[in-house]
Amino acid sequence: MAERRLVVYRDSDTIAQAGAQRTLLAIVDTLGTQPAPRRFDLALTGGSDSLKALSYMSSNPLTDIIDWPRVQIWWGDERFVAADDEDRNALQARRRFLDALVDDGRLPAANIHEMPADTRSAEQIAAASDTDNDKLLDAAAQRYEHELTSELGEQPAFDLLILGMGPDGHYASLFPGHTEINIADRLVVGVSHSPKLPPLRLSLTAPLLARSRRTWFFTAGAAKADAIAQVFVKPDNPDYPSSFAAGTDEFIWFANADAAAKALQQ
Repeated sequence: MAERRLVVYRDSDTIAQAGAQRTLLAIVDTLGTQPAPRRFDLALTGGSDSLKALSYMSSNPLTDIIDWPRVQIWWGDERFVAADDEDRNALQARRRFLDALVDDGRLPAANIHEMPADTRSAEQIAAASDTDNDKLLDAAAQRYEHELTSELGEQPAFDLLILGMGPDGHYASLFPGHTEINIADRLVVGVSHSPKLPPLRLSLTAPLLARSRRTWFFTAGAAKADAIAQVFVKPDNPDYPSSFAAGTDEFIWFANADAAAKALQQ
């Protein structure tokens, strides 16, 4: 596994701008040096810092030189709500960047691999028991697992995984105090009773997330300083799930000074 690196930028806006530039360059460099059928598998997640980076990508001239049909988009986690719900990570990413690529004919719609959405009515959701929700989440997780293995093989790995981290140290939808961080025999899991709304979610598991060739975190804000410090002190600590993250070739935390302050003191 790659050594963890901490790169500190001035503020969250600089993180987003640098993240956008670095992401597009990673795609350009990979596809430019290797001919088709080599493809680039990019896994995204939600979070304000990651979404801001997508907005900067939309206006970056590097987007014009990328061979987008060779780029596949995945998600590290998703809120299990209706496809048009404002909480959907995929919906926010589409609005900021992906829909424009599709509308312009640059990115095939089939290259966007969204996690399943909740298709139930409001009445059905309100009447559902915990058992009903768990069964539905597990079926949805299995569908996304099948899509991953059909595209990427039995041991899927992304070329680049972009993540965010919460103040509690969670990443994707793997939270402290929840058993999902310990699941190693699945690629995707359902998460019920999430401590952060909405309560129903889907998430890639820690072993799959750790297999990404490059893994980048975009993290800003003093509220995350304690968690970043703990992540750099002890790997694979279930109290700080982000400590399970890794990258086989590269692993970088991009943070602002407030977020990195305590890690830099160690």
